[in-house]
Amino acid sequence: MPCLNVSTNVNLDGVDTSAILADASSTVAAIIGKPEAYVMVVLKGSVPMAFGGTQEPAAYGELVSIGGLNPDVNKKLSAGIASILESKLSIPKSRFFLKFHDSKRSDFGWNGTTF
Repeated sequence: MPCLNVSTNVNLDGVDTSAILADASSTVAAIIGKPEAYVMVVLKGSVPMAFGGTQEPAAYGELVSIGGLNPDVNKKLSAGIASILESKLSIPKSRFFLKFHDSKRSDFGWNGTTF
């Protein structure tokens, strides 16, 4: 049930967000080792955001997963998602933060109950 939530100050009008969502979904599933059927990706654009005192293209993301996260996996996820944002939205890797949350099953709801 990994969920990746990314906010950026980049305007997404005219951007092929389907390709970004697909790439991010498959990347998360492959790196964490969870079925892609349970991966959710949320992408929000035009979010007022400053990074390092400027409003140049930047992004902030959070990834929640029930297990599957560890220092090595997190490093690979950070690299993979940063590469997607850089290639698809021209957001430099140095202007992207990604926070990881390893959640307990009881702290995540799905299908009217919890995992």
